[in-house]
Amino acid sequence: MSYTTELYPIALDLLQKLIAIPSFSREEDKTAALLEDLFQQHQIPTERTGNNVWAINKYFDVSKPTLLLNSHHDTVKPNPGYTRDPFLPTIEEGKLYGLGSNDAGGPLVCLIATFLHFYSSQKLKYNLVFAASAEEEISGVNGIESIWASLPKIDCAVVGEPTLTAIAIAEKGLLVIDCIGHGKAGHAAREEGVNAIYESLKDIEWFRNYSFPKTSDALGKVKMSVTMINAGQAHNQVPPECKFTVDIRVTDAYTLEEVLEVVKENVSCTVLPRSLRLRSSGISNDHPLMTAGKMLGKKMYGSPTTSDQALIPAPSVKMGPGDSARSHSADEFIYLKELELGIDSYVGLLKHLL
Repeated sequence: MSYTTELYPIALDLLQKLIAIPSFSREEDKTAALLEDLFQQHQIPTERTGNNVWAINKYFDVSKPTLLLNSHHDTVKPNPGYTRDPFLPTIEEGKLYGLGSNDAGGPLVCLIATFLHFYSSQKLKYNLVFAASAEEEISGVNGIESIWASLPKIDCAVVGEPTLTAIAIAEKGLLVIDCIGHGKAGHAAREEGVNAIYESLKDIEWFRNYSFPKTSDALGKVKMSVTMINAGQAHNQVPPECKFTVDIRVTDAYTLEEVLEVVKENVSCTVLPRSLRLRSSGISNDHPLMTAGKMLGKKMYGSPTTSDQALIPAPSVKMGPGDSARSHSADEFIYLKELELGIDSYVGLLKHLL
C-alpha cells in the first residue's frame, strides 16, 4: 500500500534514533525532546508535561468523539544477558536489534506514523489524539494519568504494545499486597515464642489454593502468587514477624477493592496494598473499535499482562507489532516486517473506524 511505503521509512528512522538514546523510566527527557522535534518537522504542534508528549489532529471538532493513540517511550534497564550494545540500533537478517525496539518502540513509531497519516484529514468520524507517555515500565504517577486532565475528553483508546498485532480486548489489573505475619520472639532452643513463619504458612497456603468463584469471559480467573518472603534475624531466635508479598492479577469480574476485601476476610496477617490504581480494563463486544478489529480479521484475546491501559479510564484495546515474549529480553529485537504490519494494521483499523 502506498501509505505503508511512505510511512515505513519514517517509523524505522525514528525507532533507530529512539534506540540510540537511553530512556529509562523517569529519565526519558531526551527521547521526549526527539519526539517533539519529529512532530515539529511535520509542522504539528505538541504539548509536553514532564516527559509526556502529545498532539491533536489538525481539524479537531468538539462535536465529535475522540480516539486516543497511546504508547510509551520509556524502557527497562538492559537485561544482564545482553551480548550486544543495547543502544546501538543494528539491522541483521531482517531484524532491528536494540533496547526498547520491541517494547514498546515498534508500536510507538507505528502509532506515530499512523497519526501522521490521518493528521490533516478533514472528514474523520473521530478526533485523534496521540500521546507518548513516560514511566509505563514502573507504573509511575508521572505517566499517562498525569496528563489525563490536560487532554481533550477521551472516548476510547488504542494502546500500543507488542501483541503480534492481535487485539487484546481486556487486560488484567494488578494488585500487589505486602503481608505481615505476626508471632512472638523467643529462643529457638526452648519451647517459647510463636513462630511467625509457621503462622504465615497458613495464609500462604490460602493464597496458593483459594479460587475466586467468578470467572471472566475474556480473562479467566483471578490469579494470586506469593512471590517474595522475608523473616528472621538469627538462627537461634524464633522470628516474631514474617513478611511476604503477593502478586494478584485481577479480572474484570471483580474490582480491586472487592478482591482486597476477600483477602482480608480470609487471612490473619496484616494486609497492606501498595496501590489501587492498576485496574482491569476492557471493551464491549459491540464497540466500534471491536467492529473495526473484526473487519480486519484480527485475533481477539484477554491479556494477563499490565500496561498503561490500566490507567486509561475509557474503553480501550491493546494492539501492536512485536511479541510480548521478547519484552525485557537480552538482545531485544523487532522484525522489520513487523513494523510494516504494524503500520498496515493501525491504519487499517482506523480506516474502518474513521
